[in-house]
Amino acid sequence: MKKIFLMGRSEAGKTSLTQALKGEELHYVKTQYTNTNDDTIDSPGEYAESKHFSVGLACFSFEADVVGIVQAADEPFNLFASGSHSFIQRPLIGIITKIDSPYANIPMVKQWLINSGCERIFLVNNVTREGIDELMEYLKDDLPKLTMEQARYRQSLGLNEWDPLPEGVSYPNHTEGKM
Repeated sequence: MKKIFLMGRSEAGKTSLTQALKGEELHYVKTQYTNTNDDTIDSPGEYAESKHFSVGLACFSFEADVVGIVQAADEPFNLFASGSHSFIQRPLIGIITKIDSPYANIPMVKQWLINSGCERIFLVNNVTREGIDELMEYLKDDLPKLTMEQARYRQSLGLNEWDPLPEGVSYPNHTEGKM
C-alpha cells in the first residue's frame, strides 16, 4: 500500500480522513504535530497556513509515496499556488472532503486542485465513507520498485519514477531484469 502524506488547512478533514481510511470511528482530534504510521502521514493545518512552517511539508513529502492535498468542499479560499507539484517530487493527488456541506462548491475546489498540479482528484465524505473505497483502491497498488540505474535512466528522460515510459522506449539492456 502506498504511504500517503496529507496536507491542507486546519479543519479540512485530514485527521478524519486518516480515521476513515483505517476504518475507525470518527472522533475529533486537533493535530498538534505531524503524526505518522505505516500508511499515512497527517500534518497540522498550520504547516500549510504559515510560510514559516510550510517548508516542513516538502520535507515530510519525502517520507511518502504519494502526497494528498486535502481541501474541504466548502473552503472559502485556496492555500496552494498553481504548480505546487514543482516542489514535491511525489505523485500529487487532490482529496475534496465535506462534499455534503450545504456550502460546498465542488467545481471551484476541484479547479484549485487542478491548478495546483493534482494528477487525480477524489471526492470523499469521511462520515458516510462515500469515495473512501475509490481512494483506498488507488492507494493499495504500490509504486514500482526501480533499481538505481532505472531511476537514473528515467531522470535522463525527464520522467518521475511513477511516470510510464513513453511508447516504444524501454530500459537499456544493462538495466533489464534488475527490477
